[in-house]
Amino acid sequence: MHFKERAREKLGDERLQRNLQKIKGKFVGKRRSAITELDDFEDTRDAARAIRQHALDDLDVWLELFEANARARGATVLWAQDPAEINRLVLEIAFRHGVRKIVKSKSMVSEESALDLAIEGAGLEVVETDLGEYILQINGYEPPSHIVGPALHKSKEEVTELFHRRHGTPRKEGIEELCREARAVLREHYLTADMGISGGNFFVAETGSVVLVTNEGNASLATTLPKVHVAISGIEKIVPTLEDVATLMRLLPRSATGQSISNYVDVLTGTRGEGEFHGVDHMYFILVDSGRTGVLASEVREALRCIRCGACMNHCPVYQAVGGHSYGWVYPGPIGSILTPMYVGLDKAHELPAASTSCNQCGVVCPVKIPLPDLQRKLREQAFERRLRPWSERAALKAWAWVARRPGLYAAASRLGVRALRMLARGDGMIRRLPFGRAWTAGRDMPAPTGRTFRELYAARRNGESP
Repeated sequence: MHFKERAREKLGDERLQRNLQKIKGKFVGKRRSAITELDDFEDTRDAARAIRQHALDDLDVWLELFEANARARGATVLWAQDPAEINRLVLEIAFRHGVRKIVKSKSMVSEESALDLAIEGAGLEVVETDLGEYILQINGYEPPSHIVGPALHKSKEEVTELFHRRHGTPRKEGIEELCREARAVLREHYLTADMGISGGNFFVAETGSVVLVTNEGNASLATTLPKVHVAISGIEKIVPTLEDVATLMRLLPRSATGQSISNYVDVLTGTRGEGEFHGVDHMYFILVDSGRTGVLASEVREALRCIRCGACMNHCPVYQAVGGHSYGWVYPGPIGSILTPMYVGLDKAHELPAASTSCNQCGVVCPVKIPLPDLQRKLREQAFERRLRPWSERAALKAWAWVARRPGLYAAASRLGVRALRMLARGDGMIRRLPFGRAWTAGRDMPAPTGRTFRELYAARRNGESP
């Protein structure tokens, strides 16, 4: 994934840094206010964790129940092993029904397979209808940088110029004006599309339904106006009951955007029945593995509890500094640093689990209590054992481990080390350059220690001395 090179590039991108500063904390304060509405927030988190874990523990059972109930209501359930099979199945459905134009709601799984490019390569037209995804599509299929807000790295001025260039309209300065322009362009596509594609926030086993959560209403139009609806999601998105969805919905919008409830929540079940006005003629579910069973069988299986709220990246100091594109694939931030190595291979993405301060802000805010730093550490251990990390790093860790297993030697080395670091500090108590950690001080100053070890400071405190 070349994380270090990408991160270095993004840190030097002045426009991106300005945009990141604008959105930093945008969702954090709203989330903080929204969760205070719940008297039983922590109990709800415990319940949500239990729901998601229960679904994963008996995943095969719930998948089979979902398939049976979805088929009983007129839907067709298909299974995709890898990204290529996702694209193949979608194109087969499109050609079967004579589809020429497809409107598409946001789907992270379809990003895994580059579905839009496959559709266009087959000679069909596809239009993203989520505003953020639409912006990225008309900008040359730029990758999303955030799970919830895919175009958060873009400024209003960049979107203004993009719309002017692609739509041939006068430049508009206001956000509401830009939204109206996008709405006018997209409305024609809704009315002339033959097929709609969506993701799925949840697939409900007891009813064979897909639940879609949006703020723009685009998913409602994209999945009900065309004659064919295809919902694509990973197998881990199964939840047992609609009651479980109700519990999870108390947390998802609050964790994602700081809302008590999203503007639109669609529960779509089967095809249009006799005498019904709303609904599609043909409904397809594509349930995707693409590495998920491998995660389920691994020591980081808890990552599959993720409900894609984005709270971990909203609070992550690394993500806030380098943005989503630094992570090199579909899923950025702390959850991406776990899922990406598992989906594409640790050998290709071993830098990502190390893209962490281990501050655990991500774990604290996760609505389903995924222990993200612990899972990152497990992947770092695997990378170390497989010799994927640089030899210098492995040698340094082995040396540290050898010293740490000898308490007397470790104490002496600690005393020597903190005094040496103190000597490196300038008058303001900051270290400008760290001899064996240049990456730490290349873009920041490091506060120097006081010159005493933790044990020395603790002993002084107990004796009533000033630290």
